[in-house]
Amino acid sequence: MTGAGASTGLVGFARALRHGGVACGPERVHAFVAAVGLLDLARPEDVYWAGRVTLCGEPDDLPRYDAAFAAWFGGVGWRSPAARARRPGRLAALGGGDGTGGRRSEVLKVAAGDVEVLRHRDIAGLSPAEKRHLDELLAALDPVPPTRRALRRTPARRGVLDPRRTLRDMLATGEPTRPRHRRRATRPRKVVLLIDVSGSMKPYADALLRFAHVVARRMPVEVCTLGTRLTRVTRQLRHRDPEQALAAAARAVPDFEGGTRLGETIKVFLDRWGQRGAARRAVVVICSDGWERGDTALLAEQAARLRRLAHKVVWVNPHAGHDGYQPVQSGIVAALPHLDRLLAGHSLDTLHALLEEVRLA
Repeated sequence: MTGAGASTGLVGFARALRHGGVACGPERVHAFVAAVGLLDLARPEDVYWAGRVTLCGEPDDLPRYDAAFAAWFGGVGWRSPAARARRPGRLAALGGGDGTGGRRSEVLKVAAGDVEVLRHRDIAGLSPAEKRHLDELLAALDPVPPTRRALRRTPARRGVLDPRRTLRDMLATGEPTRPRHRRRATRPRKVVLLIDVSGSMKPYADALLRFAHVVARRMPVEVCTLGTRLTRVTRQLRHRDPEQALAAAARAVPDFEGGTRLGETIKVFLDRWGQRGAARRAVVVICSDGWERGDTALLAEQAARLRRLAHKVVWVNPHAGHDGYQPVQSGIVAALPHLDRLLAGHSLDTLHALLEEVRLA
């Protein structure tokens, strides 16, 4: 495995490990991907120890990790830790021959430190190598959809009395039974991502579309790009492979790096999809720097219309994370009275914050 395929496989392994009962959150997964990037993917023992050091947090995780590693990487010559201890490998040798693996721990700590630094770096200032690393970290995100209360009720241990089920149990047994209860069920709340791909957003557009691809793979979402026209790219971004998904989205969007007409494009979205249901009671996220070449009065009107339909409207402006930022752009000034939140979106850490904002909506 190389490149994006390797990182996708590593993230898939971490996800399988989570399902197996190991609490490896996004930070541990980021450290794992970074550590493996410093090692030799052709050597399963290197991958094994990188994952064991970064993904396992307590002794009870070790047998689960061994089982998951054997199942996921089976057939590639993996050997048990006991067998490997009798045959020191490259990682053990890094410890100076004493089997302690001290050098290995230092390497992995440096990798985890690099991840932590990258989390707070402005995406626009990253080097090509750092952007490739950022792509791997974005692929490791595990977004949780927001929920809303459904109309139907579901059986529960506590809640209001469920007379129908209680009576059914009494008729089945012929004697009094413990009362049954029910509660209001929950359903995933819809999410809408409107991403500005104009020329002023060029440094952030690729990362935001990769972010949208991860979200589209995990929750019910509609994704559209904003520029001089509106383009729906939901179908393209649902492709499993991120590179193919972004290539398909690029072919579908005719106005990359063009101008920005936010009022007109948001109106098209509301007329075509939003008013008919896509935006109703949804969490709508607009990713834009707020530079408007069209009529700002129209943008204010459509932002107010969107606010009446949606459950929550969040505007993500990459420049809002910079020191001394003031919302003076014409588009931001017009839309600000109709927003629930104005967030930054210039780094991996701020995108984590956006996911949390969406989850709690």
